[in-house]
Amino acid sequence: MFFVASKILGFLAAPSNALAVIGLAGVALAAAGWPAAGAAAMATAILGLAAAGFSPLGAWLLLPLEQRFPRVSDCPAPAGLVVLGGSFDTAIAGARQEVALAAAAERLTVVAELARRWPEARILFSGGSNALVGEDGATEAELARRLFVSFGVAENRLIFDARSRNTVENARFSREAAGEAADGRWLLVTSAYHMPRAVGCFRAAGFPVEAWPVDYRTRGPQDAWAFSASFSAGLRRTDMAAREWVGLVAYWLLGYVTAPLPRP
Repeated sequence: MFFVASKILGFLAAPSNALAVIGLAGVALAAAGWPAAGAAAMATAILGLAAAGFSPLGAWLLLPLEQRFPRVSDCPAPAGLVVLGGSFDTAIAGARQEVALAAAAERLTVVAELARRWPEARILFSGGSNALVGEDGATEAELARRLFVSFGVAENRLIFDARSRNTVENARFSREAAGEAADGRWLLVTSAYHMPRAVGCFRAAGFPVEAWPVDYRTRGPQDAWAFSASFSAGLRRTDMAAREWVGLVAYWLLGYVTAPLPRP
């Protein structure tokens, strides 16, 4: 039930989706004989989309998340790395029989570097299928195995959790997959904006990981007053940040994290 609810909430949490629904409602109101209400709704949708796409709103929402957990020291060498999914397009991968990477691909490509830097570290990948209906024909764990082996990582270093569909399950199932080795030093590799929610979930699951953020979507504080030159890029950034904040609050209310914005 939580998985289905999170998918629906995630759709509505994206400002572009919510504003599009408001705009369509305005069209319906105008057609039904309430032109003033319809015009107000359509104007709200247009102005809201413009603000989300062109203003620094996305950066304002992303910066507190991305700056929250700086990268930890690389000494001493970690016992392992936990790499979270969300970086594959499993639908295309299943249809094309290819390893199809998505926007957060740096979560995966950084493994090639880190595996060489720490040749004794285990690499635990957590990610299954997040399809709401049916299956995509490939799980993220299957695709990650192919990709990591192509990097030259020995298979005896790899651990996979193919059951996880969201961050709560990432934490719980990764703790199970790591077993007794979870008592050592583990680094968590995920997108910087996702790190607060991920660390909060892992702490609640009894897996005290340390942050190794990647996949930054802002340059830093200088983006706080930088307007977007691309409407679509600005809208994507705002949607991403809004969904993450809604996810954090929802996880906190449900008890999956102990604070609405976990501390380093």
